[in-house]
Amino acid sequence: MPPSQGKYARYLIFAVVGLALFFLSRRPLLLPDSTGPSLSPKPPSTPSPPSDKPASLGDSSEQSLNEQSSSEVLRYAATHPGGRANATFVTLARNSDIWEIAQAIRQVEDRFNRKFHYDWVFLNDQPFDDNFKRITTSLVSGTTHFGQIPPEHWSYPEWIDQDRAREVREEMREKKIIYGHSESYRHMCRYESGFFFRHPLLQDYEFYWRVEPGVELFCDIPYDPFVFMKENDKKYSFVISMYEYEGTIPTLWDGVKQFMGDHPEHIAEGNSMRFLSDDKGKTYNKCHFWSNFEIGSLDWLRSKEYLDYFESLDRQGGFYYERWGDAPIHSIAAGILLKKEQLHFWDEIAYYHIPFTHCPRDEQLRMDLRCSCDPSGNFDWKGFSCLSRYYKTNDIPLPPGVDEYS
Repeated sequence: MPPSQGKYARYLIFAVVGLALFFLSRRPLLLPDSTGPSLSPKPPSTPSPPSDKPASLGDSSEQSLNEQSSSEVLRYAATHPGGRANATFVTLARNSDIWEIAQAIRQVEDRFNRKFHYDWVFLNDQPFDDNFKRITTSLVSGTTHFGQIPPEHWSYPEWIDQDRAREVREEMREKKIIYGHSESYRHMCRYESGFFFRHPLLQDYEFYWRVEPGVELFCDIPYDPFVFMKENDKKYSFVISMYEYEGTIPTLWDGVKQFMGDHPEHIAEGNSMRFLSDDKGKTYNKCHFWSNFEIGSLDWLRSKEYLDYFESLDRQGGFYYERWGDAPIHSIAAGILLKKEQLHFWDEIAYYHIPFTHCPRDEQLRMDLRCSCDPSGNFDWKGFSCLSRYYKTNDIPLPPGVDEYS
């Protein structure tokens, strides 16, 4: 063969081999293990409805629970069977909050609800639009419900002098008190304090988990907090506690003392007054649980004790003549109407709501729960936190490295 023909033949052979390798590389690699997952595409499926059959508190199919954990919740979940709680998430939001609530839903679903499929109730003082409904429904693994707040629950009660309320808002604007100028914020605080649990969409549920737009969760939640609450007779729970701004609640404790005097039958023995007051109830130390995260009992909020408490305070007018928030309202109620054992602090649930973070101190707990939070940003033991008072009230030893109660 002449040299030029041999050169062209070699080029032809290289081209054929190259094309063969290219097409072979585009084919899927089939594994010989027939027990492994199929590599062929699967048609899309809708989530199965949650089972009512008894199950463990945690989902051991994906993540085992450490029976030797520093966490009471994880130790309990690892050793106790549990069923399914009658519970829902609840969010107060507006249509304009859609992308912030979408972020929050993904956090909750990815860290917890994708395995448990609890429902989600959305409430708004205006009708939800189709965009909000479509996006949230696509993200929630349980059933979504959308409700409108009755006008009488999002407006001034008849005993409020609206001119006086307007003057207070202007005064607070000048003093630069946070949300002090806002009328809608006051409607929201009153609604969260005394009405959300009365909405028809929540009547058939026993427990709720409040989720606000834009929040983040940093640790897996491979156990069911609702079932833990139910089986351990917990009525109210939190992740962050702090001092309230004094300028927003100057007469709140006076109203609480009046209620306690009028209804001594409602005050629980063995309550958490020590968390709320440093002088056995004479004054309020301003400590409260940050209510943008709370898991609680709807039956308790619907009880005569709580309703009498709320209605007594509502008549004082402090939601509008001052700027009472739902956080101190809920916290004081939990502190005086419940036994201290019926409250719970979730050290395991790493959480962020601007500007504060809760992140577990215990490194092994963070590893077990695949946490992504920076423990140096943990708010728990900062000067403005009230968690040390909660520990002291419940005779819980302070964690290593924390020297004294605030």
